[in-house]
Amino acid sequence: MDGGRLSLSPLSGLAAGVADDRLARIVERLDDMLGGDPDLSFQVAAYHDGALVLDAVGGPHLESDSVMVPFSVTKNTIGLTVGLLIERGLLDLDAPVAQYWPEFAVKGKHAVTVRQLLSHQAGLPQATPSLSWGELLDDHAAAERLAQSRPFWQPGSAFGYHAITIGNLATELVFRVTGLTLREYYERELRAPLEVDFHLGLRRDQEHRLAPVLPMIRPVSDGSTIYGSALGPVVFTMAGPPVDFANDPVSWRFGHPAGSGTGTARGLARLFAATVTGVDGAAPVLSADTVEIIGQQQVRGYDEVLGQPGRAHSIVFQKPTASMAFGGPRAFGHDGAAGAFASVDPDTGVAFAYTIARGPWPGGGDPRAVALAADLGTLFAS
Repeated sequence: MDGGRLSLSPLSGLAAGVADDRLARIVERLDDMLGGDPDLSFQVAAYHDGALVLDAVGGPHLESDSVMVPFSVTKNTIGLTVGLLIERGLLDLDAPVAQYWPEFAVKGKHAVTVRQLLSHQAGLPQATPSLSWGELLDDHAAAERLAQSRPFWQPGSAFGYHAITIGNLATELVFRVTGLTLREYYERELRAPLEVDFHLGLRRDQEHRLAPVLPMIRPVSDGSTIYGSALGPVVFTMAGPPVDFANDPVSWRFGHPAGSGTGTARGLARLFAATVTGVDGAAPVLSADTVEIIGQQQVRGYDEVLGQPGRAHSIVFQKPTASMAFGGPRAFGHDGAAGAFASVDPDTGVAFAYTIARGPWPGGGDPRAVALAADLGTLFAS
């Protein structure tokens, strides 16, 4: 599709908002989704080459300005913050983690590289003994315990989803490099200057906008097990009292960078666009070389934590796979446990985000959102 003059029109169907006139079929699909499920509530937004082309909301549970916790879609903030450190020459992916964080170099971890740590290869998806939510929702406590733990596998020999601990590990690494936590550095260097409506720690004066994540509904006929590996129950069972990662104020007020950030689909799409393609006529925050570095696939295959084949990661981010084909070979992004999804494809210039109040069982990125991201890429590549 050639560029042409951007023309945003108000939507007149079940979905409210605006869309580029060229997205008529995408908008029709959004209306079909809402018409087929009266309970479905989503926000969806997309930029193309830095220009907003879609900003829509639908359903009974969300407003255009609602913010919510999209679980692991929050991890995109880790990847982009790390990208900024790489861009500025402050972080070397091939350096040992212990070069920045000396206490990490115990129990077989002295040679673990930053690259391995940030691509789920370090063998630290949980500490020994298991972490509590109190430790995880702290800037340093969980990291200190992880640094003293022996990896579950020889680092670099396999990979497994560090679902929550990657946020604590990355936070400590950023702190050792900058003197600021990842949440503080992200706020100062990315969120605030780029006017991104996605927050690591929701301010109290914004809490009136918060919409809860609603529980998924498991079909009566579904007999699948929750965990696909022996390691899964260990990783996802925390010591002490439980915390609702999405809906507990102690979680979203803290803003854990692996899973309890808070914002809109519009904010997530703008974050990707501003860093990778540039928005509002400004140059992108990250150079094309840095984008290639953080988006380059590091691992693909069997995930030791999830017990699933065919998983793939770059630096923090997920890569497209057969089961989650959201873009081309250089695309990257992340889904969330309850259906949300956000991604960017440097080759098509499409930055995309989708939040959902009640995701479809069994969780992970809503397949409808993944298909929308892929189809937008095809549309603008043609």
